[in-house]
Amino acid sequence: MLSDKIKTFCKKNDWWYDDYTEEYANSLKSLDIDLKSEFALFFLHVEDSATFYSRNKEIYQICWFNINSNYELDLERTHKALKLPKEYIPLDSFEAENGFFYNRKTGEVIELELGEKLINFQKGIIDTKWDSFNEFLEWYFELN
Repeated sequence: MLSDKIKTFCKKNDWWYDDYTEEYANSLKSLDIDLKSEFALFFLHVEDSATFYSRNKEIYQICWFNINSNYELDLERTHKALKLPKEYIPLDSFEAENGFFYNRKTGEVIELELGEKLINFQKGIIDTKWDSFNEFLEWYFELN
């Protein structure tokens, strides 16, 4: 369930839509995302443009990107290049050699960057992590 902080913030910015399209729902299903997850609720109901911008970083509107780009190819390339498990999907373009990744199985979000953080992650050590997508969004939009 998305927090009231996130819903209020999105509604205040005119990003919240009560209804969602079947195309967006199918997009998330194709990515093996549970439609009842915080992640799905956010991306089904919230849209500003193709991306959201906060903390000097853009994150994708995942449904839009999955439908309108080669997101699945990006997934494949990212998993191979960074040696990431398949459950992690990128939330951004990994510009400046760092980015956020959502875990489809656990709902957590991690931040990785080339170098020590990536090496640590590959060894099972996660340096920056949010236990839920909700926590990540509250941090990302500076709602804490």
